[in-house]
Amino acid sequence: MDINYELYKVFYYVATTLSFSEASKHLFISQSAVSQSIKVLEKKLAQTLFVRSTKKVQLTPEGELLFRHIEPAMNLIKQGENQLLEANTLNGGQLRIGASDTIFRYYLVPYLSRFHKEYPHVHIKVTNQTSIQCAGLLEQGQVDFVVINYPNSALSGTHTPRIINEFHDVFVASREFFALEGRMLSLRQLQEYPILMLDRKSTTSEFLHSLFYRSHLDLVPEIELSSNDLLIELARIGLGIAFVPDFCIPEDDKNLFVLQLKEELPARHMVVAYNESLPISQAARQFMDIL
Repeated sequence: MDINYELYKVFYYVATTLSFSEASKHLFISQSAVSQSIKVLEKKLAQTLFVRSTKKVQLTPEGELLFRHIEPAMNLIKQGENQLLEANTLNGGQLRIGASDTIFRYYLVPYLSRFHKEYPHVHIKVTNQTSIQCAGLLEQGQVDFVVINYPNSALSGTHTPRIINEFHDVFVASREFFALEGRMLSLRQLQEYPILMLDRKSTTSEFLHSLFYRSHLDLVPEIELSSNDLLIELARIGLGIAFVPDFCIPEDDKNLFVLQLKEELPARHMVVAYNESLPISQAARQFMDIL
């Protein structure tokens, strides 16, 4: 049954106030317009909804039945409107972020802490995936924006990246197990050692494989994992030489050292990316501005 929402809105205010004149004040329309709307609704439903008298208005049993359904619906609409208004004023709403575990741990935590202190009523939802998988979350609209490593093969033309940080990837090894500190090594020489790196689903893996490919070298890692922290731990106990972003290496680690390379590795960027074809909430815009 195709009935205009405005008719139900008029019905709701008449039913709650039991007065055509009071309903007209809430709706900012004339009393005759209220009366006419109720007549139209009753005709469409083929039911009498109100008993009218000179002194008062009462709901019929059919009107009471309809009101039991209309009242929660109107409350839900009001609740939705209030949440939208709160979101626009940062007094509520939700912030949905996608990022890798490394970026969350070593970069985003201070910013999340600051945002939460400034806007404590905004609910923060974080989704932890690789940078490549995060681009998929963005495409599907499951997050407002992502903080990822760049270049990223999964970003589409509708994703707008904004650079927020620059970093370098390095090879790290244990002083106890690899007597290479102070030596200049080429990528070809590195092939002789066990390489520890992130798995193929990561932008870091794409980056390193492309470097070896451009140098006409084959990269066959000894171990592939999904965590930079685990790679560092394995490098610390001497299982190989780990390829990790420089910002996740502990500064006070006396066991690990950074290898010196003959080839200069290009810098990579950390970016915040969002889908420009979808609306951006006020909370998301504010957090991206903080970044």
